[in-house]
Amino acid sequence: MSASKILIVGIVASGKTTLARQLSERTGIPWHELDDIVYRRGADRSKRSPEEQAERIRAIDRQGAWIMEGVDRASYRQLYDLADQVLFLDPPLWKRKARIVTRYLKQKTGLEASHYPPDLRMLKMMFRWTRDFERGRPEFEAKLANYGNKVLHVAGAEEARRRLRIGGE
Repeated sequence: MSASKILIVGIVASGKTTLARQLSERTGIPWHELDDIVYRRGADRSKRSPEEQAERIRAIDRQGAWIMEGVDRASYRQLYDLADQVLFLDPPLWKRKARIVTRYLKQKTGLEASHYPPDLRMLKMMFRWTRDFERGRPEFEAKLANYGNKVLHVAGAEEARRRLRIGGE
């Protein structure tokens, strides 16, 4: 693998965090959740300003190699330019919907940790984000096209590892 700065993008429940963790374990490259750049952790989960987000990204970038994962946001558009490789993780819609429900149930029963309250409001939001993403998919894919060969559109982690030439499980 020649990429040392990898941006993984996709909608909720596409497998971004799992893939980022796996790639980090296999390569030794540190990974970062973009939610940690956007939001302060804690009870209020307040949002950082776009300037604060940009500074946090620059600080990580100055350290060298990185893997970052999250949904597409205007506030970190610079990552597309900084990245050596952009992975668009895009499993089928049915799989993402099933993962949303599974995640909710695991978080509700305490089997999986969560940075947010796993309630029905959040569950509905995840389905709304999924619907909105599908409606805006053509525009998102057009944005990705601007980054040419550095973008890999993959259906899942196994395909991503294979195309990046990183061993799988």
